[in-house]
Amino acid sequence: MLATTPNAVGLARLHTGDVLAHWGVPAGVVETVQLIVSELTTNAVRHPKEGEKQISLYSPQSPVRTFELLLEVVHGAVRVSVWDYDERPPVLKEVGADATNGRGIFLVAVMSSNWGHYPVRDRPGKVVWAEVGFLPLSHPREEEQADRFPGRPPATGRREKPQARRVDPLLLGRVLVGVRGI
Repeated sequence: MLATTPNAVGLARLHTGDVLAHWGVPAGVVETVQLIVSELTTNAVRHPKEGEKQISLYSPQSPVRTFELLLEVVHGAVRVSVWDYDERPPVLKEVGADATNGRGIFLVAVMSSNWGHYPVRDRPGKVVWAEVGFLPLSHPREEEQADRFPGRPPATGRREKPQARRVDPLLLGRVLVGVRGI
C-alpha cells in the first residue's frame, strides 16, 4: 500500500525492481514491468476520485489517499495489479507525437502481453492489471488466474484484451527514449 504522494511512483518502481530481481526475473522483463508500474501508479496518484476537483499533488490542500500495488509471477508472466479509489475505467487514447500526457494506458497496452481492469467488489474503486510474459505473448487461462487482490470478481469467461489502433512505432520509440532518460 502506498500513499498518493509525489514520490509514490518512484518508490513503486524501486520496490518493483527489488522484488523482481529477488525473484530472479530477467532484467529485460523487470525494465518493462517497471515502466508499466510507473504508468499504472501515475494514474492512481494523479487522477482524483470521480467528482473530486483535480488539485496539484504539491498543494497542502491535496487529499492523500492510498492505492495498492500487487506483483505476482503467474504461469510464466509477471502480473502487476494496481487498485485505486477511482471507479472510472482506464481509457485507451490515441495521442499525437507531441502530446505531453495521455499515453499511459497506450504504453501499458503496447508493452504488456495482456491487460485489463475490473471494478472492485465491496470497496470503492477499480483494479487495473497488466501482464508481461517471460516468453512472448504468455496468456494465463481464466482458471489459472489468482484470486488474491481485493474484490477480484470470479472468472466468468474470457475477457478481450483492449487493443490500441494505428500504433506509430516512432512514437513508442520516442516515448521510451524519454522515459529511460528520467
